[in-house]
Amino acid sequence: MRSADSRTLPLWGLALSAGLVILISLAGCATVAPAAEATPPAAAPIAAPADRAAAPTPAPLQVAVSAETQRQFERALQAQRAGRSDEAERVLRALAQEHPGLAGVHANLGLLHRQAGRHADAVAALELAVNADPTQARLHNELGIAYRMHGQFAKAQAAYERAIALDPDHAAAVLNLGILNDLYLGNGAKALELYERYLVLSPAGDASVTKWAADLRNRKPVPLALNAQPAEARR
Repeated sequence: MRSADSRTLPLWGLALSAGLVILISLAGCATVAPAAEATPPAAAPIAAPADRAAAPTPAPLQVAVSAETQRQFERALQAQRAGRSDEAERVLRALAQEHPGLAGVHANLGLLHRQAGRHADAVAALELAVNADPTQARLHNELGIAYRMHGQFAKAQAAYERAIALDPDHAAAVLNLGILNDLYLGNGAKALELYERYLVLSPAGDASVTKWAADLRNRKPVPLALNAQPAEARR
């Protein structure tokens, strides 16, 4: 089944600023691999309308933490990278209880839940991450994936659109929104628009998405009786 969910499986890091201040910008992202699909190419700039060019970039939130909290977070990340999910979850849960304002902690818990198939728990954790730091497009994208896997397609659409509103060049969110429209919302025209936008944002190319876009361009109208079936059943 077509999906961008496993294209990126990041560990949302907390990058140290001056002193013991954590920037909840998720800039210290590290990938665990190999996932079922490759990491999407890095986004490249595209031409922006004048009003968009003037839009300010949201500043990452700052939360002061102790050196011990940072050490525990790094311990959780190391365990997560090494596949010791139980240990990682135990440490992250303790940190989340002690520091509910750390978005990266909730985000990593959400990824652990998602890997384990606990989709309701993944949604809850990633909602806490977004509430802790609503300025990060990547968090909204991960929340959109969690919603989609939990069957909440309207919420997934809203989360992906919020990610793109925060960062119009966020390639993963553009692709995920395209897949959502293609496979789950039945809007082929919108999916094609988003696939083409994703390819513009992917200078290295993407053979799979190029094929999906070509398929949509060449697809004949589906008879009404078939069109009433779920999209995935026809593929």
